Amino acid sequence: MLGGRGRRVHRAGTRARAATLPLPVRAAQTGYNHCVEHEATTADGQMLLGFWYPALQSAQVRGAKFRKTRLLDVPLIVGRNASGQPFALRDSCPHRGMPLSYGRFDGQQLECSYHGWTFDVASGRCTAIPSRTDRDKIRTERIFCAHFPCQEQDGYFWVYLPDPAVRNPELPPPPRLPVFGDRYRLTRLACEMPTTIDHGIIGLMDPAHGPFVHQAWWWRSRRSIHEKEKIFEPVPNGFRIRAHSPSANSAAYKLLGVYGEPVTTQIEFVLPNQRFEQIRCGAKWFSSRATVTPLTSTQCRIDFCAAWNVFRRVPLMVPIFRFFARRFLEQDRRVMEQQAEGLKDHPPLMLIDDADRPAKWYFQLKAALLESRRTGQPMRHPIPGPVTLRWRS
Repeated sequence: MLGGRGRRVHRAGTRARAATLPLPVRAAQTGYNHCVEHEATTADGQMLLGFWYPALQSAQVRGAKFRKTRLLDVPLIVGRNASGQPFALRDSCPHRGMPLSYGRFDGQQLECSYHGWTFDVASGRCTAIPSRTDRDKIRTERIFCAHFPCQEQDGYFWVYLPDPAVRNPELPPPPRLPVFGDRYRLTRLACEMPTTIDHGIIGLMDPAHGPFVHQAWWWRSRRSIHEKEKIFEPVPNGFRIRAHSPSANSAAYKLLGVYGEPVTTQIEFVLPNQRFEQIRCGAKWFSSRATVTPLTSTQCRIDFCAAWNVFRRVPLMVPIFRFFARRFLEQDRRVMEQQAEGLKDHPPLMLIDDADRPAKWYFQLKAALLESRRTGQPMRHPIPGPVTLRWRS
């Protein structure tokens, strides 16, 4: 790997604060900032509120029903009412904490199985308390089950988990997979991994693990390792690799040569958890989005969504693509499982240049966002402008 040696460090701070200190990561950064050490300034695995997250695939809920799930350690029930409107409620009755997922749902009202309190799923408002008498002063309409904005997009239920420190936030639309035409194939895959959100994210953007984790005749091998040079540039809440010719050591990219057009790829990462890739070959294209969503503090899920018009008429193209994509995700899941075994002992870690620079930027972006929210000042982007990185993979 290029960029000098990473230095091992131990956790900083007092013993009493050790459990809440940042990731024990420092990096020897050569050239870019004159060997100044950088330490991640956000807590290990801290989950970011104030964003849309994919909770379930739309196909997992049929008609006016719901399913229980979990996002950012929040228990949820997600589904549709009789009008087809998506909803998301905290899976907890505000009365005595009984999970509402055990209750009866008639398409509009959800009844708690413990005391029969009912709630309108569209608003979370309590509509009935069976034990209430005329002498009770409690006003049913003022009681709410916690509910969250929920929309369906790209075949997913997206749930917005607000940051309580941000009052009256302007709600953006949920993320949309970029497509470049009306006729294309689309598929979705998911995989759960035993990892914190931070390790899941930096694994998602890691450019150097391919020849070791994803060894295959159709992707990478140790013999194919060579030096690469890419230009990275800032985008709002993230960064992207400027459009470039894809790696010559990827058989999957070589297939596009049959169209006789130059092939380019562009990769982008955006907080809190999204990696986009767009491959263009004349009028042909492939577009994908991968998200790493924290379910709990130690469990994440990768949701991979892809659309394409390349080889659209090839028979069985979708199942063929899904076969290879599943193998790819399973390799990532297995290595995250193995890494989790090592991380249980809280070893000192390090990041190096240039291969780990995207990981450093992720931590810096995350810290800058949290600081902006704390102070109310505009977010200071950690990437000043285009930066050229070099590494071997």
